[in-house]
Amino acid sequence: MFNRRDFLRSFGLLGAGIATPAAAVQAASTITKQHGAGIITIRGKITAAGKGIAGVAVTDGSSVVRTDSRGAYELVASSAAEFVYISVPSGYAFPQERGVARFYQRIAAGSSAFTANFILEKLPVDDTKHNFVVWADPQVISEADATELKTTSAPDLKAVVQSYPKNTLFHGIGCGDLVWDKFDLYEDYKEAIAISGVPFFNVLGNHDMDLDAAGDEASAKTFKKEFGPTYYSFNRGAVHYVVLDDVFFVGTAKKYIGYITEAQLSWLEKDLALVAPGSTVVVSLHIPTNTGAARRNGKEEEMGGTVQNRKQLYKLLTPFKAHIMSGHTHVSESWTEGAITEHVHGTVCGAWWTGPICSDGTPSGYGVYEVNGSELQWYYKGTGLQRNEQLRVYAPGRDKANSAAVVANVWNWDPQWKVEWFEDGVAKGTMKQQVGLDPWAVELFAGPELPQKHKFVEPTKTDHLFYAQPAAGAKEITVKATDRFGNTYTAQTKLA
Repeated sequence: MFNRRDFLRSFGLLGAGIATPAAAVQAASTITKQHGAGIITIRGKITAAGKGIAGVAVTDGSSVVRTDSRGAYELVASSAAEFVYISVPSGYAFPQERGVARFYQRIAAGSSAFTANFILEKLPVDDTKHNFVVWADPQVISEADATELKTTSAPDLKAVVQSYPKNTLFHGIGCGDLVWDKFDLYEDYKEAIAISGVPFFNVLGNHDMDLDAAGDEASAKTFKKEFGPTYYSFNRGAVHYVVLDDVFFVGTAKKYIGYITEAQLSWLEKDLALVAPGSTVVVSLHIPTNTGAARRNGKEEEMGGTVQNRKQLYKLLTPFKAHIMSGHTHVSESWTEGAITEHVHGTVCGAWWTGPICSDGTPSGYGVYEVNGSELQWYYKGTGLQRNEQLRVYAPGRDKANSAAVVANVWNWDPQWKVEWFEDGVAKGTMKQQVGLDPWAVELFAGPELPQKHKFVEPTKTDHLFYAQPAAGAKEITVKATDRFGNTYTAQTKLA
């Protein structure tokens, strides 16, 4: 039998104004009913250089508690709980093994009591300024793909890190589909992030699930073995980071929906209760919460293409300035509504390693985010491209549906960008933005025999195309794109 204080502490009720014996008993009853299991007491201490760290959030994926002034914690969990893990506090290095973040310990099965201590290392620099990258969909299915990841993508990221001043802090987010159902290739993925030199937190994707599982809960078995919990949080500087699992497996191979379980939402509410309102919160998940795909294609939203219960997530994020990081679609897209911005990333693998671009013409690559206090700036880094290469311009004739037009693909575009064109050096105004197909993507992917490697790949309609019709006799068109931060990028095309 546990005393009242044990229960109150384990459910984060101490000092919350609702700490009553009845609440504690109800909490314990809820655990037992939800899991049909017994209860386990978890204790431990979080230290750095031998001294306890106060106020660190600790969780079993259900309860959230904080360490006391000595760095000690205690929580009561269901014996079905798999992990005890911490929300690494600001000012401390991320524990890692070969670049994989290790912020958790697996709970010994069958225990009635478990001890989990965590040793952290104080950062030698202030983390108010830091950077992070988002690798969406490496999605390797073969040793050839894995080799390309290790010899192109990883060195490219390493070079990006080295381009910043020494001791600039970086971390990575592997935004799901780390492999393509081939779990033996996780080792290659780990080798790649080790080469990059960046510690990575990882997200479960639909191609990271055990397809022979009976249901959603069991579908993450292999992922958990390799990377730990599927939902968690951590901190760096003034930013609170959250990772969620939004791929709900329905028990049939390759069948899933975009959905965040009630257990996760309940945990997230407790996690965010420890974050000051108005703070910046970065949420990473695999399936986008929302996209413009249905609008662009004129058909209903696919249940596996967006998060069906996204409004519940948005409600929890209302007190904060939130950025959502996602992948899955293999195209670039961004939207903002109120204080929430979602970044849907082009992929590391492009169009499944079939060429240098995604199906919307976005280069194979990843997002780079520069954090200063609570503010984020960002750009898209095409693999093998320079940072200032942020658009591509096509001469008339390349787009068969608009053969007289010059077409610009500005892949990281959002409505706060400005896209202008110049004809033989003379300013002609802004270009017309409209939905279309990237001409190069059509050449690479359209038709029953293209591409040879994966014939299912097709070009994808996108919003980030811009059109202008040059005058007869014009010789050169220059396109100037200005992003929301005032950075300008240019690209030219010669006319015949």
